[in-house]
Formats: sequence, structure tokens, C-alpha cells
Amino acid sequence: MWLLLLSLASAASVTEPAVAQASPQQVVTRTIVDSHGTTWTEVTTTQTVVEEPLSERVANAIAGLPRFGPFAVIDSSVAALVGEIDADSPAAFIAMLKAHPGIRKLELIECPGTVDDGANLKVGRLIRSQGLATEVPSVGSVRSGGLEIFLAGTTRYAAPDAQFGVHAWKDEDGHQPSDFAPDAPANKAYLDYYREMGLSAVEAEGLYTLSNSVPNEKMLWLHTKDIVPFVALEQPQP
Repeated sequence: MWLLLLSLASAASVTEPAVAQASPQQVVTRTIVDSHGTTWTEVTTTQTVVEEPLSERVANAIAGLPRFGPFAVIDSSVAALVGEIDADSPAAFIAMLKAHPGIRKLELIECPGTVDDGANLKVGRLIRSQGLATEVPSVGSVRSGGLEIFLAGTTRYAAPDAQFGVHAWKDEDGHQPSDFAPDAPANKAYLDYYREMGLSAVEAEGLYTLSNSVPNEKMLWLHTKDIVPFVALEQPQP
């Protein structure tokens, strides 16, 4: 499949790929005398290598690309979600499509979620109304409210090793789904949204239950195979 970070780097004219950060080498020398009186010298060289975080790699790759809030325009038909959804994101999304009306796909690369659940669902409905596809590549990390954005695609693609992090939502008063009746408006808003995005009643209930199986303070990490029982996916495009 198309590796988005490579495309991002190309579009941003990044000439050097992101590399791991390495500490200086440490050399330890030890002298050993065996039972026969022979002296041996042992030299051990160690070096710690720390891979550059995904968020930093993405930030470097999209430098110089057109930005609209948490969205970056990759080319005439592809945009990427590379940040957190907030209250200004729906307007940013509309502005992006006005400036780049040919965008047909939204790549989800580094998606930490949202600080405004209402705005997040609004962006999702905008994605669906505009007929955009959503895709999570093998380097993608979609967390928290990012799942609702992924569901919005009229066609959805996800690499087998795409990462999804889910947990229960929490409102401004600290309440979570279990604090309300299953059919309370706070819970029904998400179930209704899932149905709008094409999930059956059984699929919507199953995915919502799975997402809320851990409290907001924790994260349940899933891969594509874990959400397939609830979400219809297409094969990733090359």
C-alpha cells in the first residue's frame, strides 16, 4: 500500500529520512587472566538507539505543507489528519475543502483524539457528507475520538498493523458512559452516530461496548482485526 510518511516527506521536499537518535558509543575494556596464565583482553562496545517518535516524524514530514487546523494537504486528492480535533476543526475542515475541492481521501496518521466531542462528531458528519474515504496506514495511530473520524469514511481502509486506542469518554463534569443509563442522551448520541456511519444496531452496540470497556484514564490498544467484527473495511489502496 501507499506509505503515507514517504509521500509526506516527498511532498514536503524532505531530503533526509527520519533516523533513530543514537547515544555516543561506550567502550568497556576488561582484562582476564585464565588458569594457564594467559592474559585476555575483552572489549565491549555499547550504544543506545532511540527511535524518533511518530509525532516528531510526522511533524518533520508535513513541514511546509498547507495546513488547516489539524489537517494537512498532501496533494490535490489527499489530506491527512495529524493532530487533535478541537472547536475550530469543523471550520478548518470546511476551509480546506473550499481551497482544495478535489480532496477525496483523509489519511489518519497521528490522531490523538479530541478535546471537544461535539466538534469531533461534527467533523465526522462533514467527512461523510462530502463522501471522503478514510485510511489508517501501517504507521498510523488513531486514538480516542479518532475512531469516530475513521468511521466517517464512506469507504474505510486500514493496514493490518494499524493501531487503534479506545477508552470511555469523559465529559466536562467528569462523568463517563457508565454514569448514565444505556439509553440516556449522552450514550445515545454515540450510538446514533455509529448508525449514521453505516453500522448495524448490533455492530454499533458492540463497538461502543468495546470502546467503553476501559475507563477514560486508561487505553485499550487494538489492531485492525479487532475492529473488523464491527466495522466494514475495504482492502487498502496501493
